[in-house]
Amino acid sequence: MQKLELVLLIISIGYLLFSKKINTHIKKSILLSCLVLFFVFHLIKNGYRWQMIPTYFLWLIALFSAIRNSTKVRKPIINVLRITGLLLLAGISFIIPTILPVFKLPKTTGKFSVGTTNILLETNSEEIITSTPNDKRRLMIKVWYPTNDSEGNQDLYIDKGGRFGFAKKYGLPFSTFDYLDKVETDVWKNAKISEGPFPVLIFSHGYHSKANGYYALLSKIVSHGYIVFGINHTYESTGTTFPNGEIKFFDFEYSTRILENTWHIIEPSMNAFQTTQTFEERHPIIKKSLKNYFVKDIIEYWADDIENVSEKLQVWNKKGFFKNKLNLHQVGIFGHSRGGAAAGEVLLHENDIKAGINLDGVQWGQMVDTFFQRPFLLLSSDWSESHPNYNKHAYVNKSKSDFYEGIIKKSGHSNFMDIPFMIPVNAINEAGTINPNLAIDITSEVVVSFFNKYLKNQNIDIESLNKKYSDLNLKKR
Repeated sequence: MQKLELVLLIISIGYLLFSKKINTHIKKSILLSCLVLFFVFHLIKNGYRWQMIPTYFLWLIALFSAIRNSTKVRKPIINVLRITGLLLLAGISFIIPTILPVFKLPKTTGKFSVGTTNILLETNSEEIITSTPNDKRRLMIKVWYPTNDSEGNQDLYIDKGGRFGFAKKYGLPFSTFDYLDKVETDVWKNAKISEGPFPVLIFSHGYHSKANGYYALLSKIVSHGYIVFGINHTYESTGTTFPNGEIKFFDFEYSTRILENTWHIIEPSMNAFQTTQTFEERHPIIKKSLKNYFVKDIIEYWADDIENVSEKLQVWNKKGFFKNKLNLHQVGIFGHSRGGAAAGEVLLHENDIKAGINLDGVQWGQMVDTFFQRPFLLLSSDWSESHPNYNKHAYVNKSKSDFYEGIIKKSGHSNFMDIPFMIPVNAINEAGTINPNLAIDITSEVVVSFFNKYLKNQNIDIESLNKKYSDLNLKKR
């Protein structure tokens, strides 16, 4: 809850619990004036949001009680029921805005402010998710870049497609996340780009997640002098908002169709992890699942999206908003979850991408049969011992170049995203017990250090970050 929201709740419940004593010591006119004036002040300062409705109801009860100004002694049973009801309502009033708070994003740590703009990319790739004949793949890209501006039009935290799609995912009304308008991003829409050129990073989000739900991480990275092209994988993110206002949501029908009749492919490997087999004995079973499970098709499809963006970089660097701002000799790639696996897939292809990072994604596909020839880093959350570790098998050959493996201790899968800030309840947000700000600090510094070393050719000992962060265990293989 915001401070004034909490104060309003305390004032309302406090008065209702001790109204008899308060009414005998404070004049009715003064009491009513205080209740009304503070409520108006709260609305002016914080504004209305639906999560506060139970608190507003408590305030109304307090207001009517103050109008009555009763000093009558109630029967004990009535008093017990009244107090129980009020405390129950107060608990609800506290829990709802706490679960869905107006939160503060972590501050950036680099010397630049952060600007953003959107690009529509119409590709020649076939759109396999829809049934429309000759449909071509269309992608929205949110570009984050360094700027010296720190005022103007602040970027709206998560666009309508992301918000509505997130609500749709959980069967909630589209208006559920309207309160996110109150979240300050400190990201400036269409601000002027600082003098470049800057190294370029392409970012791929997680499956059925908000493509724009990585403000905390991406803002920190960009503030250190990188331009990040964040891809929204149409029909497989929560939602994509196109320039004409059209929204394409996650395609549940397609998702169900590609998942059907695939359990027989993954089941043997799941069972293998439950046995006492050695790594060598288990490896052929895991390998078969890694190469044939349906997720590898998604990874390859997303890799095509990424390469479509990569191929456009030269065009965008020659004209338009990003003219001469992109250092095309310093291009890297990273992603989260399935987006991280897609980053790994792309790095196996022939292209101009110099290095890549996988943030907590399982590397389905061909990696198990080959190896990287460029620097790569896998940064994982702290999975339990019982969690099947497919990546030990997927990355068995590692890289002819530098290969890093790291774990952020006490972290969960969503600690690379904004989710722990949006829903700060570990029981439902898939985060670990680590402080969300610390998780983002560690991730951003690992990402920046890695790309500073392999794109900017800086002399950096990435493993030295282990000394700075006790919750990081990072090793070069």
